Amino acid sequence: MNPLSSWWLVRRIKSRGWVLKRVIRALKWFMPMTRDVIRGDFRPVPWRAFGLMALALGYLIMPFDLIPDFLVLVGVLDDVMIVGWLLNRVDGQLEAYRLWKQNKDKQDTPPSAA
Repeated sequence: MNPLSSWWLVRRIKSRGWVLKRVIRALKWFMPMTRDVIRGDFRPVPWRAFGLMALALGYLIMPFDLIPDFLVLVGVLDDVMIVGWLLNRVDGQLEAYRLWKQNKDKQDTPPSAA
C-alpha cells in the first residue's frame, strides 16, 4: 500500500476516529467535572486528570516544543499529536466522573406519571 496515496490517508484517519471522539469527550466533560469538584459534589478528586490537562495546556502555550512551530506543518502536527495524546489520557481519567454524573442524573429525574 502506497503511504503517499490519498485513499491510504483517508482510511488511516477513519481508523483513528475513536481518538478524536475521546479527545472531544474529554474536553466536553472536564469543565463540568471541575465545577463539581470545586463545589464539593464529586469526590475523590481526580488529580491525575487535572495534572494531564495542565500538561496539555502548558505544552500548547510553551514557546519551546519538541519540533519548533516555525516549521509550520510539522511543528503544528507535533503539538496536535502530543496534546491529543494527553487529552486521550484525560478522558480515561474521567470515566468515574461520567458514571457518577449519569447515576446522579437518573436519581434526580422524577418518575413519569403514566
